[in-house]
Amino acid sequence: MAIGLYIIGDEILSGRRQDGHFAKVRELLGERGLQLSWVHYLGDERPRLIEAYRRSFASDDIVFSCGGIGVTPDDHTRQAAAAALGVDCVLHPEAEAEIRARFGAETTENRLRLGEFPAGSQIIPNPFNRIPGFSCRHHHFVPGFPEMAWPMMKWVLDTQYADLHHTRDWVEASMFVFDAHESRLLDLMQAIETEYGVTVFSLPSFGNARHAGPHIELGAKGSADTVPAAMAAMRAEVLKRGLVIAPDA
Repeated sequence: MAIGLYIIGDEILSGRRQDGHFAKVRELLGERGLQLSWVHYLGDERPRLIEAYRRSFASDDIVFSCGGIGVTPDDHTRQAAAAALGVDCVLHPEAEAEIRARFGAETTENRLRLGEFPAGSQIIPNPFNRIPGFSCRHHHFVPGFPEMAWPMMKWVLDTQYADLHHTRDWVEASMFVFDAHESRLLDLMQAIETEYGVTVFSLPSFGNARHAGPHIELGAKGSADTVPAAMAAMRAEVLKRGLVIAPDA
């Protein structure tokens, strides 16, 4: 199952808020031996959200969606998800219980609207303030606030997908090759992919803090059984062609 991420909010696209979800989700997944397959940034536009959710609901992907689950006029996520599924938003009884426990006598109809989710959803506990998120069809909807969203996503990964942790045999390795052009190495990259069944990548740079001067980070991704042999063969051929490899590669 691929894993995707929606990051919702005009404030992200306009720059009023800086996104931290992309990096954090990569971190949370990496700690569990999982990888992010795609990420989409979307504004607060209900038709576009409906289209995006309809497309991802039709897939087998595990999807996290951050933002837009409040009740202000610019929050459309709950309604868009319901429309994409062809169901109504209804007050979830467990969400209602959490909201009433949070606000007590100050519970209002507007606050209870925070617990209206697409029919058939399950709640995601919110340890920060007890206002839950919701899950439906391997889609998991959390607030935009990092202090709420990140513990909630961690809970989903550890309670719903523990069986997927560290099940994929996947490693990466790379080396830094100096004064090389990708066109000069294209035949080598294609040959290595064909022979070893790995994915070869090439990341050119004009120079950075780690390595001065133009260079290419040349590497391979695949199973632990194939990547070391592929890298050894690629390294030998690079040296044979008279190119220089960083000593720490």
